[in-house]
Amino acid sequence: MFILEEPYVSDMLVSVVAELGEPVLDTPKARAVLAGTPAESLMVSESEFAALAARPGARVYSNSENAIGWIAEHLAHTELPRRIEIFKDKVAFRELVADLYPGYRFFGLSSSELRSFDPSRLRAPFVVKPAVGFFSLGVHVVASADEWPAVVSRIEREVEVFAAMYPQQVLDLDRFVVEEVIDGEEFAVDAYFDENGEAVLVNVLAHLFASAEDVSDRVYLTDVPTVERLGAPALAFLAEVGRRVGLRDFPVHAELRIRADGSVAPIEINPMRFGGWCATDLAHFAYGFDSYRCYLRSERPDWARIAEETAGRTTALVVADLPASVRLSDIDSVDYDAFAARFSKVLGLRPTDFGRYPVFAFTFVEVPSDDLSELHRVLGADLTCHLRMRSGA
Repeated sequence: MFILEEPYVSDMLVSVVAELGEPVLDTPKARAVLAGTPAESLMVSESEFAALAARPGARVYSNSENAIGWIAEHLAHTELPRRIEIFKDKVAFRELVADLYPGYRFFGLSSSELRSFDPSRLRAPFVVKPAVGFFSLGVHVVASADEWPAVVSRIEREVEVFAAMYPQQVLDLDRFVVEEVIDGEEFAVDAYFDENGEAVLVNVLAHLFASAEDVSDRVYLTDVPTVERLGAPALAFLAEVGRRVGLRDFPVHAELRIRADGSVAPIEINPMRFGGWCATDLAHFAYGFDSYRCYLRSERPDWARIAEETAGRTTALVVADLPASVRLSDIDSVDYDAFAARFSKVLGLRPTDFGRYPVFAFTFVEVPSDDLSELHRVLGADLTCHLRMRSGA
């Protein structure tokens, strides 16, 4: 079953919806993207969808956390809202797993408490982020206590810019979590919990950064060596989380760190979906299967076969994000050809509504596993060079 919402539904997801024939909640976004397609007839009313979703063993996939409000209202008698809330509230989630990380410190603060917070209560560097957040919006690394007042000022300015982009269930700029930096390599996984509560990986993605201060989501890459290296510790961590929450028939996109000793620590777990903005389609470009089908049909990737077929190549998602200093309403157009020319093999380029969101494309590229130079070059690149601004802006 599907709930299709803003901000983005890929053509690939529309094709999967039609192929699987699962019910789709009748929403304005679903009507817009399914109109004239074979999937248009799959839309059902709110009452019918709620009844189907409440059945034991029902599996619901939402491409976007914009659906959380509807779930909370119409499926309040099920376990879904409780499970979602545990993960969406970063403070609640950290409290859930706090005993696994003795000595780790974090604080939940309202936006009005940021100014008065004493930054010396945490070891620097530390991180401040919205307690309910998305897409690295409002996330800052604080290198020293002296930087705290300036960081708070930046957050206050960002609140005005970001507040209108997403509903409060997706990005809540009234509450924040301030926490110590977790050392280790950052990576992400798309996974689902089956009917027995077992976690099943459908992708593992290494998250590349330009520097220690970089908190962007610009580049994620995947290949079978990455899956083999990081998959097992990720599954062990997810198994423990699933046991504590009682997860069954449930998809997640988890952002994690792996320490030098091999232990895994959570950054966040996003419920009811895989990679946002249909970024989970990276599995199709890299390995030839789609994550949606895996979850809804209880299928498992054959990683041994995939390893033989994809040896020597790495597939990456490049998010063409824009700095907060760019006034989106001043952008007239984007030179997508010039942006695509940064890469030797583009598998797919998806323009986005850059007038509403601080990103102008999601791009899937392939590079040789022994040469990631194209990915490292784009990490620190100023992508505003591809923007054409309105006259007078």
